Amino acid sequence: MSEQQRRDLDEMLRHAPLDVGGDVAEARALFHEMMTSIPLPPDVTITPGHLGGVPVVTVETPGGDPSRVLLYLHGGAYVIGSAAGAASLAADVSRRSGARAVCVDYRLAPEHPFPAAVEDAVAAYSGLLDQGVPAARIALVGESAGGGLTVATLVALRDAGLPQPSSAAVFSPWADLTVSGASMTGKAALDPALTPQALRTRAADYLGATAAATDPLASPIFADLTGLPPLLIQVGSHEILLDDAVRLAARAADHDVRVELQVWPQVPHVFQSFAVMLDEADEALDAAADFTRARWSAAEKAAEGQAAGA
Repeated sequence: MSEQQRRDLDEMLRHAPLDVGGDVAEARALFHEMMTSIPLPPDVTITPGHLGGVPVVTVETPGGDPSRVLLYLHGGAYVIGSAAGAASLAADVSRRSGARAVCVDYRLAPEHPFPAAVEDAVAAYSGLLDQGVPAARIALVGESAGGGLTVATLVALRDAGLPQPSSAAVFSPWADLTVSGASMTGKAALDPALTPQALRTRAADYLGATAAATDPLASPIFADLTGLPPLLIQVGSHEILLDDAVRLAARAADHDVRVELQVWPQVPHVFQSFAVMLDEADEALDAAADFTRARWSAAEKAAEGQAAGA
């Protein structure tokens, strides 16, 4: 682990032009430019399409098992970001997990406020089931707002009576749209990427005129998480969303969900995106892949046992 790597990344993020809470059109353009500025490895295949009526981008890397699927939900505070922009990180997770990734281009606020994103994520998951992909061979992955959306999607799937996927891994989840966690102030000086005011602005965009920030499908730290599949939560100690991750893990544990919380010291929001320059990111992605593969194996074995006993 290199202290110099962490300093270089912090400096880079502090001088990045993106203002998450700024003008929507400008933020979208800058974020897209940032996320797509580095070419994908030549062996990564990107295929646009639709799943459950929702636009998606399928990301495949050599040697992956096509029968296993990562349903990937991108970040961007529910207002910016895209499936194409998430392809790089999704490809990295896909390669390490040995599966194809399907990035969901869920509708964005403020044009499409809550619960549009949840509806699209559920529709895409249902589309996989309709294609004959067993739930035991699906895992969800999400970062930032996509991390909160991942857990909200699991709750919505349970409430709809749909089978749960094998697991979910979330990176720096935004799970509390009340923006009230202690780290919002306690880590503000250390976070080089996010501010509480920016998140409050984007929360208002997503919630619209009628939804409450405490709605369980908007802020899953207020949800009943009973019956959800195993969760892996990764977060950096230098981010204002640290408390969201810690409280989400506690909420899951309180509702008897198998949960692993990994707090990585002195790294920023969604540090996993910077594996090319940060050793901690490389290690965290390996840990997420190990977790996902292990839960796939366990879920597939359980499903085989149930079929044999039927």
